[in-house]
Amino acid sequence: MTNNLITKENLNKLIEKIKDIDIAMMTTHEQDGTLRSRPMSTQQIKDDGYLWFFTGYDSGKSHELNNDSHVNLSYAKPGDNLYVSVSGRATLTRDKQKIEELWSPAMKAWFPDGKDDKNIGLIKVTIEQAEYWDSPNSAVVHLIGMAKAVITGQEYHPGDNEKLNM
Repeated sequence: MTNNLITKENLNKLIEKIKDIDIAMMTTHEQDGTLRSRPMSTQQIKDDGYLWFFTGYDSGKSHELNNDSHVNLSYAKPGDNLYVSVSGRATLTRDKQKIEELWSPAMKAWFPDGKDDKNIGLIKVTIEQAEYWDSPNSAVVHLIGMAKAVITGQEYHPGDNEKLNM
């Protein structure tokens, strides 16, 4: 399999994992190196390897991204025991066409002047790596797996864990 096919396969696997999770915790770096996280609503993820988020163009996170573009996005779906970490590089844009494409009436809560709000912006995250933990959500399956580990002396592996390179 070529690297392009592996990348496409990994990206599709990632999309499948996070497509139904709206909120990600986005972690950025402050100038002094302090990590800062905040909830962000994922507006779009497609097989082009980009994640899109609305942001205040003149926000603290925007200044942090201008200083250091590395970000981490943490997605969680605890009811399904699914956790995903995405690392990448973020860029800020005021691309009117993309704002138009992603706009929904709910965004007016943050941008009262609509799509033409002077502070509206987008964060485009280019995915570089991801890792996920996906385990069965059945308590019985977990108990059986834990009992088996105790009896056999082997480490308990409650589900799938994989690192994906993009």
